[in-house]
Amino acid sequence: METFCCFRKKEVINICDGMRLGFVCDLEIDIRHGKICKIIVPEGNRYIGFFCREREFRIPWECIRKIGDDIILVDVVIEEVLVGID
Repeated sequence: METFCCFRKKEVINICDGMRLGFVCDLEIDIRHGKICKIIVPEGNRYIGFFCREREFRIPWECIRKIGDDIILVDVVIEEVLVGID
């Protein structure tokens, strides 16, 4: 069992190209069905923080291939999961 706090400490890496996407900052949750739909990773430096984000990776749960002790491996096409923030 994992807590969200522990989840945020994991780096997300795309196995398609080896790109380091960053660290989980949020989750999209379907509260009706009680499941995580997407993990959200801000684009760029994680230390810039919440207030400076302009784009983020919204990675569907189905694209997660492995959750390790300190990394999350995903299989995504970057252009499909990178979205601008309004």
